[in-house]
Amino acid sequence: MDATWLEISINVTPEALDELSETLITNGVPGLVVEDEGDFLRFLEENRQYWDYVDDTLLDEMKGVTRLKLYVTDDEDGQTQLRRYLRGIDLPYTAVKLREHDWAHSWQKYYRPMAVGQRLYIVPEWERETPVPEGRVPLYLNPGLIFGTGSHASTQLCLQGVEELTRPGDVVLDLGCGSGILSIAALALGAGFALGVDIDPKAVGVAYENADLNGINRERYLVRAGDLLTDEPLFAELNQRKYRLILANIVSDVIIPLAAPAAAMLEPDGIFLCSGIIDTRSDEVG
Repeated sequence: MDATWLEISINVTPEALDELSETLITNGVPGLVVEDEGDFLRFLEENRQYWDYVDDTLLDEMKGVTRLKLYVTDDEDGQTQLRRYLRGIDLPYTAVKLREHDWAHSWQKYYRPMAVGQRLYIVPEWERETPVPEGRVPLYLNPGLIFGTGSHASTQLCLQGVEELTRPGDVVLDLGCGSGILSIAALALGAGFALGVDIDPKAVGVAYENADLNGINRERYLVRAGDLLTDEPLFAELNQRKYRLILANIVSDVIIPLAAPAAAMLEPDGIFLCSGIIDTRSDEVG
């Protein structure tokens, strides 16, 4: 049976955040989760090149928030630990029960098989026994913690473009590949070779895992980690080939500087397929 845990949340003022953190750590808390509106807004500002907008719901959830979270088992030992952790702290707290299994897998219930475009059928790894509709090409995925499940509107638009534009034997470059969903879809639809690139090193393992789920080996699919705008050896490796189709489902601030190197790597009749661009910035990209 899965262990049950308690998530302990303590609200605090921004000014008292550091002092409370230090007290909890001194009392033996092995790890803390810090949720602070100020840190959240600074993070957004410092990393704004990776997105064009933030969901208002998320902004509302963080509005006025400064809290610390810690975790103990929901049993007598956990209660003993909690009393020790909160020694000398005279602040109210809330406790919510969590099952260990829920932390790792609860999100999966929201990710179901789905048809995209006219031919693709995205199937989560844990739904492999789901029958694939006639005429559809299955695309098996386990996105893990990497962006790219196929449920986002920009990803679906790009997948529809991949479906329409991929020709048998095409060489494809996927910039910001994430889970590998776009490049693996191109291979499933008949492309001959694909190369995926992402600035997040974790994407390499996830994309290769998803390629394996679809029976795609390293002879047809390579994944690299790095930023081709600043990593000259990476750009040199990518530029050894010319690509019929280059994919970029990112945001405008990343797509704009990628346009020139992408153009240099395209075949004469090649296509640079972009998605993730909000309508208010379409003129800048175009």
